[in-house]
Amino acid sequence: MPVSPFPDDAQRQASREAKRKAVLLAAVRMFNARGFHATSLDDVAASLGISKPTIYHYLGTKDQVLLECVTFGLHQLLEAAETARRQPGTGLARLRTFLISYARVNMEDFGRCVIRTGEEMLSPESAERFRDLKREIDAALRALIREAVADGSMVPVDERIAAFTFAGALNWPARWFDPDGPESAQATAEHMVDLLIAGCTPR
Repeated sequence: MPVSPFPDDAQRQASREAKRKAVLLAAVRMFNARGFHATSLDDVAASLGISKPTIYHYLGTKDQVLLECVTFGLHQLLEAAETARRQPGTGLARLRTFLISYARVNMEDFGRCVIRTGEEMLSPESAERFRDLKREIDAALRALIREAVADGSMVPVDERIAAFTFAGALNWPARWFDPDGPESAQATAEHMVDLLIAGCTPR
């Protein structure tokens, strides 16, 4: 049977997804470098050598593009939490795994966009989705803290304050981490997390 020169449905879908991801990556990098308000979809299109209607085709309006960017970053964090919860070992070990991943995501393109995006940049509907996802991440972090306290690998703490402290500290690398600096993202994340959890380990 001759091989068809025309792509099948799976190939068309894969091609569409690859193009969509390319547009999303170009957009998130431009938002991070220039700021959301200073970036137009014309700028993003020009960087890829495509037309603005092509971006509308794959992602939608500028608000929808930003929502896609932050959603991608937040899903990376949710997946990291789920991966950590499946890890064997103590609760504190699982928490450490998640916190390191949390810091690493925030040093990368989509995580940086999450940290740099204020709700006022989004439409009311998109802002509500943004808040919902952030609440899910906070709940996942608090659950990992509770498990670590419950198995005795972490000293008793106020889980709300602990979650805000961990997240607050590990959000900041999105603004100051330099990938061309002397320390890798992984090493920086481990260093920060070990400092944070040192005071939570039973003596």
